[in-house]
Amino acid sequence: MKYETAGDPITGLRWTHKTTAKIAYELNLAGIYICASTVANILKELNYSLKSNSKKVSNGGKKLTLEEKKKRNDQFKYIKIMREEFESENCPGISSDTKKKELIGNFKNAGTRYKKTSDLVNDHDFLTYCIGKAALYGIYDLFNNDGFVVVGEFKKEEKKSSFLSADTPEFAVEAIESWWLTKGMKNKYSKNKLLILVDGGGSNSHRSHMWKINIQEILCNKYDLEVTVCHYPPGASKWNPVEHRLFSEISKNWRGTPLIDFETVVKYTKNTKTKTGLTVDAILENKQYQKGIKADKIDIENLNLQKHSINPSWNYTVFPQKKQFLRIS
Repeated sequence: MKYETAGDPITGLRWTHKTTAKIAYELNLAGIYICASTVANILKELNYSLKSNSKKVSNGGKKLTLEEKKKRNDQFKYIKIMREEFESENCPGISSDTKKKELIGNFKNAGTRYKKTSDLVNDHDFLTYCIGKAALYGIYDLFNNDGFVVVGEFKKEEKKSSFLSADTPEFAVEAIESWWLTKGMKNKYSKNKLLILVDGGGSNSHRSHMWKINIQEILCNKYDLEVTVCHYPPGASKWNPVEHRLFSEISKNWRGTPLIDFETVVKYTKNTKTKTGLTVDAILENKQYQKGIKADKIDIENLNLQKHSINPSWNYTVFPQKKQFLRIS
Protein backbone atom coordinates (compact mmCIF):
# COMPACT_ATOMS: atom_id res chain seq x y z
CA MET A 1 0.00 0.00 0.00
CA LYS A 2 2.79 2.45 0.76
CA TYR A 3 3.76 2.66 -2.91
CA GLU A 4 0.15 3.00 -4.05
CA THR A 5 -0.82 5.92 -1.79
CA ALA A 6 -1.41 9.58 -2.61
CA GLY A 7 -2.85 12.38 -0.52
CA ASP A 8 -3.86 15.98 0.01
CA PRO A 9 -1.09 18.07 1.69
CA ILE A 10 -3.66 20.43 3.23
CA THR A 11 -6.51 18.24 4.53
CA GLY A 12 -4.45 15.12 5.13
CA LEU A 13 -6.88 12.87 3.24
CA ARG A 14 -5.30 9.90 1.51
CA TRP A 15 -6.42 7.63 -1.27
CA THR A 16 -5.29 4.66 -3.33
CA HIS A 17 -6.08 3.45 -6.84
CA LYS A 18 -6.55 -0.12 -5.55
CA THR A 19 -10.17 -1.14 -4.89
CA THR A 20 -11.18 -2.72 -1.59
CA ALA A 21 -11.87 -5.98 -3.44
CA LYS A 22 -8.34 -6.04 -4.91
CA ILE A 23 -6.79 -5.26 -1.53
CA ALA A 24 -8.82 -8.04 0.10
CA TYR A 25 -7.78 -10.44 -2.70
CA GLU A 26 -4.07 -9.70 -2.23
CA LEU A 27 -4.39 -10.05 1.55
CA ASN A 28 -6.11 -13.43 1.09
CA LEU A 29 -3.20 -14.57 -1.09
CA ALA A 30 -0.88 -13.60 1.76
CA GLY A 31 -2.88 -15.72 4.20
CA ILE A 32 -4.83 -12.85 5.78
CA TYR A 33 -8.50 -13.70 5.26
CA ILE A 34 -10.60 -10.57 5.14
CA CYS A 35 -13.58 -9.25 3.14
CA ALA A 36 -13.81 -6.05 1.09
CA SER A 37 -16.20 -4.33 3.53
CA THR A 38 -13.77 -4.85 6.42
CA VAL A 39 -10.98 -3.42 4.26
CA ALA A 40 -13.18 -0.35 3.64
CA ASN A 41 -13.68 0.14 7.41
CA ILE A 42 -9.94 -0.15 8.06
CA LEU A 43 -9.16 2.36 5.29
CA LYS A 44 -11.63 4.80 6.83
CA GLU A 45 -9.88 4.48 10.21
CA LEU A 46 -6.56 5.18 8.44
CA ASN A 47 -7.98 8.47 7.09
CA TYR A 48 -8.46 7.25 3.52
CA SER A 49 -11.35 8.74 1.57
CA LEU A 50 -13.17 7.93 -1.66
CA LYS A 51 -12.33 10.63 -4.20
CA SER A 52 -14.67 11.67 -6.99
CA ASN A 53 -13.91 13.69 -10.10
CA SER A 54 -13.61 17.43 -9.54
CA LYS A 55 -14.32 20.02 -12.26
CA LYS A 56 -11.31 22.28 -11.77
CA VAL A 57 -9.32 21.86 -14.99
CA SER A 58 -9.55 24.90 -17.27
CA ASN A 59 -9.49 24.84 -21.08
CA GLY A 60 -10.57 21.21 -21.16
CA GLY A 61 -7.19 19.91 -19.98
CA LYS A 62 -4.71 17.95 -22.09
CA LYS A 63 -5.62 14.46 -23.17
CA LEU A 64 -2.67 12.11 -22.77
CA THR A 65 -1.65 9.86 -25.62
CA LEU A 66 -1.11 6.14 -25.05
CA GLU A 67 2.64 6.73 -25.23
CA GLU A 68 2.47 9.46 -22.57
CA LYS A 69 0.33 7.27 -20.33
CA LYS A 70 2.84 4.43 -20.66
CA LYS A 71 5.71 6.81 -19.85
CA ARG A 72 3.97 8.00 -16.69
CA ASN A 73 3.08 4.46 -15.64
CA ASP A 74 6.67 3.31 -16.24
CA GLN A 75 7.91 6.16 -14.06
CA PHE A 76 5.76 5.16 -11.09
CA LYS A 77 6.98 1.56 -11.43
CA TYR A 78 10.59 2.72 -11.67
CA ILE A 79 10.29 4.96 -8.58
CA LYS A 80 8.96 1.96 -6.66
CA ILE A 81 11.93 -0.14 -7.82
CA MET A 82 14.43 2.57 -6.82
CA ARG A 83 12.85 2.96 -3.36
CA GLU A 84 13.03 -0.78 -2.76
CA GLU A 85 16.62 -0.93 -4.05
CA PHE A 86 17.91 1.86 -1.80
CA GLU A 87 16.04 0.50 1.21
CA SER A 88 17.45 -3.02 0.67
CA GLU A 89 21.00 -1.60 0.37
CA ASN A 90 20.57 0.46 3.58
CA CYS A 91 21.06 3.73 1.69
CA PRO A 92 19.17 6.95 2.51
CA GLY A 93 16.12 7.99 0.53
CA ILE A 94 14.17 11.22 0.85
CA SER A 95 11.13 12.87 -0.67
CA SER A 96 11.32 16.66 -0.92
CA ASP A 97 9.40 19.66 -2.20
CA THR A 98 8.40 23.24 -1.33
CA LYS A 99 5.11 23.56 0.56
CA LYS A 100 2.53 26.16 -0.43
CA LYS A 101 3.98 29.53 0.57
CA GLU A 102 2.33 31.07 3.62
CA LEU A 103 1.66 34.80 4.11
CA ILE A 104 3.18 36.01 7.37
CA GLY A 105 1.04 38.46 9.30
CA ASN A 106 -2.23 38.73 11.18
CA PHE A 107 -4.19 36.73 8.60
CA LYS A 108 -6.90 34.08 8.92
CA ASN A 109 -5.63 30.52 8.88
CA ALA A 110 -8.19 27.90 7.86
CA GLY A 111 -9.42 25.45 10.49
CA THR A 112 -10.37 25.60 14.16
CA ARG A 113 -8.68 25.09 17.54
CA TYR A 114 -9.82 25.09 21.16
CA LYS A 115 -9.68 28.61 22.65
CA LYS A 116 -11.80 30.67 25.02
CA THR A 117 -11.92 33.55 22.54
CA SER A 118 -11.41 33.81 18.80
CA ASP A 119 -8.30 35.37 17.31
CA LEU A 120 -9.04 38.72 15.65
CA VAL A 121 -7.37 38.87 12.25
CA ASN A 122 -7.33 41.18 9.23
CA ASP A 123 -10.49 41.18 7.13
CA HIS A 124 -8.43 41.07 3.91
CA ASP A 125 -5.27 39.19 2.96
CA PHE A 126 -3.58 42.06 1.14
CA LEU A 127 0.16 41.79 0.49
CA THR A 128 0.59 45.29 1.90
CA TYR A 129 -0.39 43.91 5.32
CA CYS A 130 2.14 41.08 5.37
CA ILE A 131 5.67 40.92 6.74
CA GLY A 132 6.74 38.41 4.13
CA LYS A 133 6.21 34.86 2.96
CA ALA A 134 7.37 31.60 4.51
CA ALA A 135 8.63 29.07 1.99
CA LEU A 136 8.82 25.66 3.67
CA TYR A 137 11.15 23.26 1.88
CA GLY A 138 10.36 19.87 3.37
CA ILE A 139 12.48 16.73 3.43
CA TYR A 140 10.76 13.47 4.39
CA ASP A 141 12.94 10.47 5.24
CA LEU A 142 11.31 7.61 3.32
CA PHE A 143 12.68 4.85 5.52
CA ASN A 144 12.63 6.44 9.00
CA ASN A 145 9.31 8.37 9.02
CA ASP A 146 11.16 11.54 9.94
CA GLY A 147 10.65 15.11 8.68
CA PHE A 148 12.95 18.09 8.35
CA VAL A 149 11.85 21.54 7.17
CA VAL A 150 13.84 24.61 6.21
CA VAL A 151 11.64 27.70 6.58
CA GLY A 152 12.76 30.30 4.05
CA GLU A 153 12.34 33.82 5.44
CA PHE A 154 11.19 35.70 2.34
CA LYS A 155 10.67 39.24 3.59
CA LYS A 156 8.73 41.84 1.62
CA GLU A 157 10.46 44.84 0.12
CA GLU A 158 9.42 48.17 1.64
CA LYS A 159 6.53 49.87 -0.16
CA LYS A 160 6.47 47.07 -2.77
CA SER A 161 4.59 43.82 -3.34
CA SER A 162 7.76 41.91 -4.23
CA PHE A 163 9.98 39.85 -1.93
CA LEU A 164 13.69 39.96 -1.15
CA SER A 165 14.20 36.23 -1.69
CA ALA A 166 12.83 33.47 -3.92
CA ASP A 167 12.31 29.71 -4.04
CA THR A 168 15.32 28.83 -6.21
CA PRO A 169 17.24 25.61 -6.97
CA GLU A 170 20.01 26.83 -4.66
CA PHE A 171 17.49 27.20 -1.81
CA ALA A 172 16.17 23.68 -2.47
CA VAL A 173 19.59 22.00 -2.57
CA GLU A 174 20.92 23.91 0.44
CA ALA A 175 17.83 22.78 2.36
CA ILE A 176 18.69 19.18 1.50
CA GLU A 177 22.28 19.89 2.58
CA SER A 178 20.98 21.15 5.94
CA TRP A 179 19.04 17.89 6.31
CA TRP A 180 22.15 15.88 5.44
CA LEU A 181 24.28 17.71 8.04
CA THR A 182 21.58 17.60 10.72
CA LYS A 183 20.05 14.17 10.14
CA GLY A 184 21.35 12.20 7.17
CA MET A 185 25.06 11.83 7.79
CA LYS A 186 24.49 10.86 11.43
CA ASN A 187 22.93 7.56 10.37
CA LYS A 188 25.13 4.60 9.46
CA TYR A 189 24.60 3.64 5.82
CA SER A 190 26.28 0.90 3.83
CA LYS A 191 27.08 3.17 0.86
CA ASN A 192 27.55 6.88 0.23
CA LYS A 193 24.45 7.08 -1.95
CA LEU A 194 21.30 9.20 -1.70
CA LEU A 195 17.93 8.87 -3.44
CA ILE A 196 15.85 12.02 -3.89
CA LEU A 197 12.21 11.90 -5.04
CA VAL A 198 10.91 15.28 -6.25
CA ASP A 199 8.26 16.80 -8.50
CA GLY A 200 8.94 17.64 -12.12
CA GLY A 201 8.71 21.42 -11.73
CA GLY A 202 9.42 24.29 -9.36
CA SER A 203 12.81 24.85 -7.77
CA ASN A 204 13.65 21.15 -8.27
CA SER A 205 12.50 20.99 -11.90
CA HIS A 206 13.89 18.23 -14.11
CA ARG A 207 14.51 20.91 -16.77
CA SER A 208 16.56 23.14 -14.46
CA HIS A 209 20.32 23.09 -15.08
CA MET A 210 20.88 25.02 -11.85
CA TRP A 211 19.15 22.26 -9.86
CA LYS A 212 21.60 19.69 -11.23
CA ILE A 213 24.63 21.98 -10.89
CA ASN A 214 23.80 22.75 -7.26
CA ILE A 215 23.42 19.02 -6.54
CA GLN A 216 26.84 18.49 -8.12
CA GLU A 217 28.59 21.25 -6.19
CA ILE A 218 26.73 21.31 -2.85
CA LEU A 219 25.98 17.61 -2.29
CA CYS A 220 28.14 15.39 -4.50
CA ASN A 221 31.50 17.18 -4.43
CA LYS A 222 31.37 18.40 -0.81
CA TYR A 223 30.21 15.14 0.76
CA ASP A 224 31.39 12.55 -1.79
CA LEU A 225 27.78 11.53 -2.42
CA GLU A 226 26.29 9.74 -5.40
CA VAL A 227 22.87 11.37 -5.74
CA THR A 228 20.11 9.65 -7.70
CA VAL A 229 17.12 11.83 -8.57
CA CYS A 230 13.71 10.55 -9.69
CA HIS A 231 11.08 13.09 -10.72
CA TYR A 232 7.35 12.45 -10.53
CA PRO A 233 5.53 13.10 -13.83
CA PRO A 234 3.86 16.49 -14.38
CA GLY A 235 0.62 16.82 -12.42
CA ALA A 236 1.49 13.93 -10.10
CA SER A 237 2.81 15.84 -7.10
CA LYS A 238 0.09 14.37 -4.86
CA TRP A 239 1.90 11.02 -5.09
CA ASN A 240 5.11 12.54 -3.71
CA PRO A 241 5.29 11.18 -0.11
CA VAL A 242 6.39 14.52 1.38
CA GLU A 243 2.98 15.95 0.46
CA HIS A 244 0.74 13.56 2.38
CA ARG A 245 3.26 12.27 4.94
CA LEU A 246 4.71 15.60 6.10
CA PHE A 247 3.02 18.73 4.72
CA SER A 248 -0.52 17.58 5.53
CA GLU A 249 0.47 16.97 9.16
CA ILE A 250 2.06 20.42 9.45
CA SER A 251 -1.08 22.07 8.05
CA LYS A 252 -3.25 20.17 10.54
CA ASN A 253 -0.96 21.12 13.43
CA TRP A 254 -1.24 24.88 12.87
CA ARG A 255 -4.85 25.03 11.62
CA GLY A 256 -6.77 27.94 13.07
CA THR A 257 -3.54 29.62 14.21
CA PRO A 258 -2.62 32.99 12.63
CA LEU A 259 0.97 32.81 11.38
CA ILE A 260 1.89 36.23 12.74
CA ASP A 261 5.67 35.83 12.40
CA PHE A 262 8.32 33.41 11.12
CA GLU A 263 9.05 32.12 14.64
CA THR A 264 5.44 30.93 14.90
CA VAL A 265 5.83 28.96 11.67
CA VAL A 266 9.03 27.31 12.93
CA LYS A 267 7.51 26.52 16.34
CA TYR A 268 4.38 24.84 14.99
CA THR A 269 6.38 22.99 12.34
CA LYS A 270 8.78 21.58 14.95
CA ASN A 271 5.90 20.55 17.21
CA THR A 272 4.29 18.40 14.51
CA LYS A 273 3.94 14.76 15.58
CA THR A 274 1.69 11.82 14.72
CA LYS A 275 0.57 8.63 16.44
CA THR A 276 2.46 6.61 13.83
CA GLY A 277 5.78 8.07 15.03
CA LEU A 278 6.43 11.03 12.73
CA THR A 279 8.69 13.67 14.26
CA VAL A 280 9.66 16.93 12.59
CA ASP A 281 12.59 19.29 13.02
CA ALA A 282 12.72 22.76 11.49
CA ILE A 283 15.18 25.63 11.09
CA LEU A 284 14.80 29.22 9.89
CA GLU A 285 16.84 30.32 6.87
CA ASN A 286 17.17 34.08 6.32
CA LYS A 287 19.62 33.93 3.42
CA GLN A 288 18.40 35.84 0.37
CA TYR A 289 18.17 33.76 -2.81
CA GLN A 290 18.17 35.58 -6.12
CA LYS A 291 15.96 34.18 -8.87
CA GLY A 292 16.81 34.24 -12.56
CA ILE A 293 20.41 33.00 -12.22
CA LYS A 294 21.42 31.20 -15.42
CA ALA A 295 23.67 28.17 -15.60
CA ASP A 296 27.14 28.58 -17.07
CA LYS A 297 27.83 26.47 -20.18
CA ILE A 298 31.09 25.18 -18.69
CA ASP A 299 29.31 24.04 -15.53
CA ILE A 300 26.69 22.24 -17.64
CA GLU A 301 29.36 20.50 -19.73
CA ASN A 302 31.31 19.47 -16.62
CA LEU A 303 28.32 17.87 -14.91
CA ASN A 304 29.23 14.33 -13.87
CA LEU A 305 25.71 13.14 -14.62
CA GLN A 306 24.50 9.81 -15.94
CA LYS A 307 20.96 9.51 -17.27
CA HIS A 308 19.11 6.25 -16.64
CA SER A 309 17.80 4.15 -19.50
CA ILE A 310 14.17 4.45 -18.30
CA ASN A 311 12.73 7.96 -18.75
CA PRO A 312 16.21 9.56 -18.85
CA SER A 313 14.90 13.12 -18.49
CA TRP A 314 13.24 12.16 -15.19
CA ASN A 315 15.84 9.75 -13.78
CA TYR A 316 19.55 10.43 -13.42
CA THR A 317 22.50 10.05 -11.05
CA VAL A 318 25.01 12.79 -10.28
CA PHE A 319 28.44 11.59 -9.18
CA PRO A 320 31.27 13.45 -7.45
CA GLN A 321 33.39 15.01 -10.18
CA LYS A 322 36.52 13.17 -9.06
CA LYS A 323 34.83 9.83 -9.80
CA GLN A 324 34.15 8.15 -13.12
CA PHE A 325 30.68 7.34 -14.36
CA LEU A 326 29.14 4.07 -13.20
CA ARG A 327 26.85 2.06 -15.43
CA ILE A 328 23.16 2.60 -14.65
CA SER A 329 20.78 -0.13 -15.77
